[in-house]
Amino acid sequence: MTLSEVDLLAARRQLKIKSGVVKRLSKEHALYKTEAGQQQQKLDKFVADGAEGWDINNATRMMEEANKMIVDAANRLGKATGELKDLITASKKEPQLAEDQELLDAEKILEEAST
Repeated sequence: MTLSEVDLLAARRQLKIKSGVVKRLSKEHALYKTEAGQQQQKLDKFVADGAEGWDINNATRMMEEANKMIVDAANRLGKATGELKDLITASKKEPQLAEDQELLDAEKILEEAST
């Protein structure tokens, strides 16, 4: 069964949208990891310097918040990656989309997000 022109455009659009979501969430996840590392360094410095309790407690809260955001971003990225995988699998079954540039781009983004 072949797709109508409207369905073909809709499938391409969904590939582009879901690829963009995975790309954005992948960057977001990496940024939160970097932030958590920076917060850990800050906390370690406060402890080593014998900073006031408030500074240490505040740095600890900031680090915990960054760690929560890592988990949240990872969950959202996992969900988006799964949806993109499913869409890629379905798109590959359609002869009109098998070698489409949007499909190739989506596969590349999915591979980058998985590493």
